[in-house]
Amino acid sequence: MTPERMAHIHAAAFVHDRGWSRNEFAALAAQPHTDVIFRPDGFALTRTLAGESELLTLAVSPDHQRHGIAHSLLAEWISAASQHADVAFLEVAADNFGALTLYQKSGFTRSGLRKAYYARAGGPAADAVLMTKALTQG
Repeated sequence: MTPERMAHIHAAAFVHDRGWSRNEFAALAAQPHTDVIFRPDGFALTRTLAGESELLTLAVSPDHQRHGIAHSLLAEWISAASQHADVAFLEVAADNFGALTLYQKSGFTRSGLRKAYYARAGGPAADAVLMTKALTQG
């Protein structure tokens, strides 16, 4: 998946946040230990290093949400991360109820909170919920 396509999907999926740019996706994807897992209408950007794996972002085009794409991307990330990490972690906006439900159903538990972390255009900032999941490495 191209950085342009990733930026397009991200902007459409996160209308209340600043979408990441093509250049940001290109730079992140080029970093060591970073992987892009993709489907035609969604992707997950992850980084696995030193026994930990982080979900940097996961986005699905709005027209294709609620069709299992995010679940599939998340499952593939966890499967791959389990080969090299003991823990997976992510952060999600506290008002992103669909993502929170997906992560909780996938075994992630709340491990922290960053108050007013996500700036919102025309409204108050949203908290970031930190979530972790223990993995069985190897």
